[in-house]
Amino acid sequence: MKKCRRCQEEFGFEPRPITFGNPTAKIMHISQAPGRKVHEIGRPFSDLSGKTLRQDWYQISDEQFYNPDNFYFTTVGHCFPGKSLRGNYDRKPPKICYDLWTSKEIELMKECELYLVVGSEAASRLFPKRKLSDLVYEDLSLNGKPCYVLPHPSPLNRIWMKNNPEFTEKRLAEIRKKIHEILKLDDSKMDTDMVDSDQ
Repeated sequence: MKKCRRCQEEFGFEPRPITFGNPTAKIMHISQAPGRKVHEIGRPFSDLSGKTLRQDWYQISDEQFYNPDNFYFTTVGHCFPGKSLRGNYDRKPPKICYDLWTSKEIELMKECELYLVVGSEAASRLFPKRKLSDLVYEDLSLNGKPCYVLPHPSPLNRIWMKNNPEFTEKRLAEIRKKIHEILKLDDSKMDTDMVDSDQ
């Protein structure tokens, strides 16, 4: 997969497939596609979205987040797809990537304890024709294991967050509790363990 260049002509630049983690990781993390900064650095969520995810939503340290035995990170589009014509949004990832790679990764990760699906684009591949605003409040399952859908933590998603306050007020705490339970974290110590990860 790391050598895949199938979309190079479509992108207009050399693709850089991004994944991270061990196939025996406890949690499989499935999101949309790498942004430009992640494309340049080569590590998932090494941007402001990642900082929000780690510090505010999951409330775990960088070390815990990037422990390959804790999380396996993949996307429904493994490469940065480039910017939209106006340059204000990233383009949607090619659908072929999910069929070629992500679906097979999910099959191989059947032993993980939890699936986290982040963003409407990722959710639409796994739960087609379902609204994100409905999925985020459901206790779903994938390969017989718990699965939670989350909105994307991007600052560009602030309107959705404003219109769905119950997610941050209640649902997020339920998801975070499950993550901490699987990683065997002591919540009382999390505030002192947090690491500033603005990169």
